Amino acid sequence: MPQKTILFDLDGTLLPMDQDAFTRGYFRLLVKKLAPLGYDPAALVDNMWASVAAMVENDGSRTNEAAFWDRFTAIYGEKARKDIPVFDAFYREEFQNARDFCGFNPKAQEAVEACKAAGHRVVLATNPIFPAVATESRIRWAGLRPEDFAWYTTYENIGCSKPNPAYYREILSHLDCQGEDCLMVGNDVDEDMIAAQQAGLSVFLLTDCMVNRQGRAITDYPRGDFGDLITYVKSGW
Repeated sequence: MPQKTILFDLDGTLLPMDQDAFTRGYFRLLVKKLAPLGYDPAALVDNMWASVAAMVENDGSRTNEAAFWDRFTAIYGEKARKDIPVFDAFYREEFQNARDFCGFNPKAQEAVEACKAAGHRVVLATNPIFPAVATESRIRWAGLRPEDFAWYTTYENIGCSKPNPAYYREILSHLDCQGEDCLMVGNDVDEDMIAAQQAGLSVFLLTDCMVNRQGRAITDYPRGDFGDLITYVKSGW
């Protein structure tokens, strides 16, 4: 029997949050860091979103990191690349204050440990629009460690994003496994349920911070809180 793999989303799943509140707080911190360098605050937020869109639209032909910086420098000019060390410093330092915009659920660590104790490989399938340093920080905010995961996606190591099913297919390729041997656990109906199923994965909808933008029916999804997830995994899903 091939080893089964359980993929966890991070934001809103292992790390409780209101996504909109987190994004607003994160951008406030980023604007404060970059405004002294001459970046107009309102334009910076719009242009960050445009650069995030480039990652969402990425087709796997380049990393998301390359997609982001290609779009960002198309807007600001190649001179913007000299500010990459400032962005890096931001994620190491000021970004740590974004923890205040997140919640905490000790059951997240319990669920990850239960999955590993059951013999499953555990992977973090967070939308790879952040650099590794920011992803590793958010993992720790959730009460976990980067080394708790066999792999985690960041904007440096993958070339697709949610809700593109190709994101999940790229993970399967990296892990050398089949979709039928994987379970995706997430809180977003479009990004974590529909897209993962389209790539052939099984799914479990964590409902604590559920995001269901289109008001889709969820009755066909195995779902519930972390306790329900642990029971589902132990049942063999």
